Amino acid sequence: MSLSLTLALRELRGGMRGLRLLAICLFLGVAALAGVGSLASSIIGELEAQGQTILGADIEMAVDQRGATPQERAAFAKLGAISESVRMRAMATRADGSASLLTQLKSIDARWPLYGSFTMKPGALASRPRGLQAAIAPALADRLKLHPGSIIRVGEARLTVIGLIDSEPDQVGEGFSLGPTVLVDPAALAATKLVQPGSLYESRYRIRLDAGEDAHALAEQLEHRFHDANWDVKDSSNAARGLRRFVQQLEQFLTLVGLTALIVAGIGVGNGVASWLDQRRGAIATLKILGASSATIFRIYLIQVAIVAAGAIAAGLLVGIFVPQAVGWLAGDALPVKPRFGLYPLPLVVSAAYGLLTALLFSLPPLARARRVPAASMFREIVDGARRPSTPVLIAMVVAGLGIAALAILSARAPVLSAGFLVAAAGVFALLSLIGWGIRRLAAAMPRPRQPLARLALANLHRPGAQTDRLVVALGLGLTLFVTLAVVQSNLTSQIEQTVPKKAPNFFALDIPVDGIDRFLSLARAASPSATTTNVPSLRGTVVAVRGQRVADMKPKPQGAWILNGDRGLTYASKLPEGNEIVEGKWWPANYSGPPLISVEDRAALALDLHPGDAMTISVLGVEIETKVASIRRVNWETMGFNFGIIFAPGALEGAPHSYMATVTLPDDAEGQLNRSVAATFPSVSLIRVKDVVGQVSTLFGQMATAIRAAAAVAVAAGIAVLIGAIAASRRARIYDAVLLKLLGATRGQILFAQALEYALLSIAVAIVALLIGSAAGWYLVTQLFELPWGTDWTLVLVTLAIGALGTLGIGLLGAIPALSARPARALRSL
Repeated sequence: MSLSLTLALRELRGGMRGLRLLAICLFLGVAALAGVGSLASSIIGELEAQGQTILGADIEMAVDQRGATPQERAAFAKLGAISESVRMRAMATRADGSASLLTQLKSIDARWPLYGSFTMKPGALASRPRGLQAAIAPALADRLKLHPGSIIRVGEARLTVIGLIDSEPDQVGEGFSLGPTVLVDPAALAATKLVQPGSLYESRYRIRLDAGEDAHALAEQLEHRFHDANWDVKDSSNAARGLRRFVQQLEQFLTLVGLTALIVAGIGVGNGVASWLDQRRGAIATLKILGASSATIFRIYLIQVAIVAAGAIAAGLLVGIFVPQAVGWLAGDALPVKPRFGLYPLPLVVSAAYGLLTALLFSLPPLARARRVPAASMFREIVDGARRPSTPVLIAMVVAGLGIAALAILSARAPVLSAGFLVAAAGVFALLSLIGWGIRRLAAAMPRPRQPLARLALANLHRPGAQTDRLVVALGLGLTLFVTLAVVQSNLTSQIEQTVPKKAPNFFALDIPVDGIDRFLSLARAASPSATTTNVPSLRGTVVAVRGQRVADMKPKPQGAWILNGDRGLTYASKLPEGNEIVEGKWWPANYSGPPLISVEDRAALALDLHPGDAMTISVLGVEIETKVASIRRVNWETMGFNFGIIFAPGALEGAPHSYMATVTLPDDAEGQLNRSVAATFPSVSLIRVKDVVGQVSTLFGQMATAIRAAAAVAVAAGIAVLIGAIAASRRARIYDAVLLKLLGATRGQILFAQALEYALLSIAVAIVALLIGSAAGWYLVTQLFELPWGTDWTLVLVTLAIGALGTLGIGLLGAIPALSARPARALRSL
């Protein structure tokens, strides 16, 4: 071992030019994995560290459309200090009525916030709102041209703006919002008169525990005690559940992309090592002639590979450490929480292990070939072909492969997904290898073209020593990766355009009083005679039992049963709504009068195994209604209309306090008049501008797309490196061919054309396979991992595939330059 180490280090002093590809491939793969893992750990670490501040409490109890009962409040008070807040949508209007905007109205009491600090921007008239005062978000001030001292109307109250909000500590924990925040105290909320029976609002009770209390355990006790009261219970350990889930989903996807890049890079590692050993052929032969054993040769070059791999992995880990800081600096306020910069050992250790195992797995075959081939035949390997690795090497390769699989599964948040990915990756690798073998056999069996260059291109695909197998695997993996990422990217970037219909409504109107619906419709027609409207009754309710089983007793709830999650929108209708289709059972008559019947959306029904005739109990404003399923509906959720998971038959809900919702479609230039007239006539009505909602969702998809593009760049770079490695591995054979062809009178242009034709044939064959495999992989990621509708822009995918294939052709031709430049006399002496 001492001799092997000495010789390995001495040879490395001459430079590591041949091993640069190994270093680049490992660096890219490890940096991608370490960066993704560190970034996700930093964001989740920040969520955990700031859990109390993000939630605004140790425990939060939230309920819709009501406040806590005296018994519930007493139970909360026994645990610690309580802060109560109410959150709802409301329109804020300038005092002169010239402009209005949908906002998130939030009532806070004197104890708020229990954790963190609430601050106002410089110039505020007071430190917090009291009485008929309001603190507003800067976005609202910009849109309505407000400043400290301005008057706004919210509901029936006229409020004085005391200043702009600088820091709202629990904003991240509040979740998605359709408008900027308006903070008021309970007196101002009461003055708005927006909280009425049937109004859509949420009451939150935040509890600060004594030091040392177990928040999670106490939250579970409260959830069990009030399991029939529809409380949504959180504790500081899961403050921002939606954000955490989104980060984890994105981390899982980006980790798979990084793992793909590393596996693709592994092919590059194998090609790089093979190319390196091909360049060292003379040195290896010389060492064997001088008495070096096969084991010594193996150790020398294994040590060299290990040294270079260790350096590349260390550099990749270093980059991964600083990714959270770089993302925080580049993204700025676009992130919901700033990544916590620090050292996160687990993703770094996992990434390093991935790199080491990948280097071992893919470098062993070329090392084994160098070890087994006798010195005399080292100069004939151009036509000899590769030999099967020995049994110990095969065992080591299997162990390394199993190690990668174990890491991918055990370290994943979704082990089943990772296992499926590995099986799919192995299947793709095997399929591409089989296709490469098939292309060689097919090329050998085809008739020889009369045209010499075409015959030469065809012969290059199947001759002894041809790199067709490696090129097909490298090219296939690269193009498949391009197609997969293009499918995911196009789904994210075109999601809005493909799901929002061309004639989407201008506004959604919420909380229209029952006795004011006709007046509201007349205001829409007054704003524009061409305005079209639809309106439906609106209530909130909770499914509390299915076929006699209480939802609170379902542990866990059935996957996909979204209608069981808290309050849901309800309505009643005599006719089947547009965009709905009955798939089981039948719709009730228009003049139905009888026991309560409901119609349920088909995906929710599938999750709960519901069929016509099954019983469901639904709580509406605390009153439990026993219903029977009359039909199952397929709902077209992309109509941008009002769609409901549960629709009641007439007769059951009309007597309950409720309101109406409406959509309004009218020319864009009439939006301002409708906004002003509705704000003046119906202070309690919320007008949601569809373009604003689309803009927020577009921003979210844009952030996801940016993250995917960043990961894709690493994967694409790895794919390019792999292709370069495959070409480099065949350099010696290419030089040999070029020299012989030059001696026979071929020009550089003819040689280049023959190679271009060879790569074109390979690209066409592999591109078809890549399109099929990449599209299937993209469909799975979009529909199963991100749970988004399928809507791929095939033009973008095909253009991406064409660019990848043309890029491959260009890289192949660039790789031919050394062969074209070789001087016959010098090349013949070295071959």
